[in-house]
Amino acid sequence: MTVLVAEDEKDIRNLIKINLEDNGFTVITASDGKEAWHIIQTRTVDLAVLDVMMPVMDGFNLLMKIREISTIPVIFLTARSDDIDKVLGLKLGADDYLTKPFSITELIARVEAHLRRSTEYISKKEKTSNIIAYGDLAIDKDKCCAYKAGELIDLGAKEYKLLLFFMENPERVFTKRQLYQAVWEDEYYGDDNTIMVHISRIRNRIEDDPQNPMYLKTIRGIGYKLHHTGNEP
Repeated sequence: MTVLVAEDEKDIRNLIKINLEDNGFTVITASDGKEAWHIIQTRTVDLAVLDVMMPVMDGFNLLMKIREISTIPVIFLTARSDDIDKVLGLKLGADDYLTKPFSITELIARVEAHLRRSTEYISKKEKTSNIIAYGDLAIDKDKCCAYKAGELIDLGAKEYKLLLFFMENPERVFTKRQLYQAVWEDEYYGDDNTIMVHISRIRNRIEDDPQNPMYLKTIRGIGYKLHHTGNEP
């Protein structure tokens, strides 16, 4: 499991990193919110520990951006004990909150607890549902078949895996690197054309108007996400 630790105080950042690594976690660190946001967009992170008061981009703004693309557990750290900060963080989507000075043992216990719940939820979801539906798209994982409005979609192997990956992670933005590593299971060397060709082929099969896609959206400067207006509240 990979944990992102975003904390501008070097001593605290290193203390958390060392103790998490001693407990078997892979740790990526950032010293400000902007650096942490770049990591979230380009690396696979299972949980984030964020300091509230960071330079460049604070923890609250970083959390709002994370929640646009991910549901990973987030634990806030703050030197302020005000309930207002705590309530705001939780309303923005934080899963937990620790006030400095905190016990490193307690932080590790909370990290483990949130990851355990997250992993159990994903595991149960995978075991109980072999058919994934999104809008009028559906995938039968047992048969490796995709459908639109009940009609079978003709997809190649990589196109199927790419669409499956998007449907298992709706509303989340992925970079080309993340898509390549997840679907092709290989290192990405900047071959944008491979991703773009497969995205285009999928759009030709699932979109009513491939030039104005309603499902596979291009997020300028970042990558792609699966989104459909019919799934909005």
